[in-house]
Amino acid sequence: MISAQELQSLAPQVRQAMLALMEQVAQRDEQLRTKDTLIEQREREAAFKQALIDKLTHEVAVLRRLKYAATSEKFTGTAEQKSLLQDTLEADLAELGQEMKRLGVDVDAADEKTGKKQPKREKLPPHLPRRDVHHEPASTMCGCGCPMLRIGEDVAEKLDYEPGVFTVERHVRGKWACRHCEKLVQAPVPAHVIDKGIPTAGLLAQVLVAKFLDHLPLYRQEAIFERAGLVIARSTLAQWVGECGAQLQPLVEALGRELRRHAVLHADETPVAMLKPGNGKTHRAYMWSYSTPSTNPVRAVVFDFSETRSGHNVREFLQLDTPGAWKGTLVTDGFSGYHACFDKGVTSAQCMAHARRKFHELWANHGSEVGRQALRFHQVLFRIERQIEDKMAEDRRRIRQRKSRRVLAVFHRWLIAQHQLVPPGSATMKAIDYSLKRWEELTRFMHDGEVPISNNWVENHIRPVALGRSNWLFAGSLRAGRRAAAIMSLVHSARINGHEPYAYLRDVLERLPTHPASQVEELLPHRWTPAG
Repeated sequence: MISAQELQSLAPQVRQAMLALMEQVAQRDEQLRTKDTLIEQREREAAFKQALIDKLTHEVAVLRRLKYAATSEKFTGTAEQKSLLQDTLEADLAELGQEMKRLGVDVDAADEKTGKKQPKREKLPPHLPRRDVHHEPASTMCGCGCPMLRIGEDVAEKLDYEPGVFTVERHVRGKWACRHCEKLVQAPVPAHVIDKGIPTAGLLAQVLVAKFLDHLPLYRQEAIFERAGLVIARSTLAQWVGECGAQLQPLVEALGRELRRHAVLHADETPVAMLKPGNGKTHRAYMWSYSTPSTNPVRAVVFDFSETRSGHNVREFLQLDTPGAWKGTLVTDGFSGYHACFDKGVTSAQCMAHARRKFHELWANHGSEVGRQALRFHQVLFRIERQIEDKMAEDRRRIRQRKSRRVLAVFHRWLIAQHQLVPPGSATMKAIDYSLKRWEELTRFMHDGEVPISNNWVENHIRPVALGRSNWLFAGSLRAGRRAAAIMSLVHSARINGHEPYAYLRDVLERLPTHPASQVEELLPHRWTPAG
């Protein structure tokens, strides 16, 4: 390297040339460093992608072993349990296949290498009614200036379903050729949510709504379809469910992002049995529900499935351990698991309806006078809420400060006085303590017009899960539980926005294959408008 003194001793021309050369070398070094950084970044991305592919490949192998083991004596259970497990495995495998395709893995080629043969698809029965859907080129004039002649057509049949009636859509694509230059033109194959699949979006929507809104297991749907004139194997139905679950996942993720944009959210959870296929036993898993308040113009509910009731699941959904952590008020019941959120900038607001239930039990079961008087205070508070539910947030806060604050002040003094009169350890004491220990959280609604007085809104959303448990029996796997949570998020959000869930899901499944990924939020239930 030339020193500064040696550089100064050189002739001006030589010095200038040396400076220019040194600058070029420095620029080249900077370019090399930039390329090295880019190479390292791409190597990390490739390593991550390969690790994900390896993980999914391993999961496919495990599920395939379970699929063939499920019919043996290794799984001891009822015929219905075996049927539900088999449906889950088929759906999980189909969903994994879609995920691997998105990563660029040729699943069909991989099956050929391992000797796995895809079952041959049966032709649709000729007795089913058919209607033709024609697809022709926008122009039949060749580029050379000659008119083209129709020389044939390709026909693809898709199975459609309206309650009780199967029909067949015949997609007819005419072939047009130019006599002069022999150019061939044909309309492209319409995009479909299941590539090369036979079901229309309407049939897929029917299966999904029946399973995740009406809680009809696939073996029951199989029987319903058989009565309508066509047997569709439940394994086929399960594959459709799995593939749709994978395709709808970006929409569900967008719904979760939309939910976390709001400063006040509800949260609740309910237990769901989850199967451990290795030993044929179930354990208690949980379906969590998050939603915006009923007074929020954006009506959205998102379900999340987890293996435990740990508060870590709430932290993960709200992304509290990330730089863009959600901050706001979370309305919950008294479950202690939510406390894991309240040291991360999240404010706790608890449900006044839960506190009311403690007193209602005293009055209903024992004719307690303390319970009856407490119910009167709650009656006044909830009557005020019904009167102001259609007002703006600031108006609600102002009315609460003027009316509800006085009721709460008297109620609080009454609770303290009763606390001195009832025997320790009694049911009455427990009911009073429940409210007094949570008084600040129970009265959070007084200071924020966006905060609701109770958690009833989200409990109404999660109630169908409890009603459907007797039909499901269990969730067949963690992946199946998460898929159910994702699809339920969409159909229940459509319902609370006043949409017919079947119409919403059918339209979304028709548009999703060609809809820009950057504009997927346009298909969210609170923004959706039917394609005109």
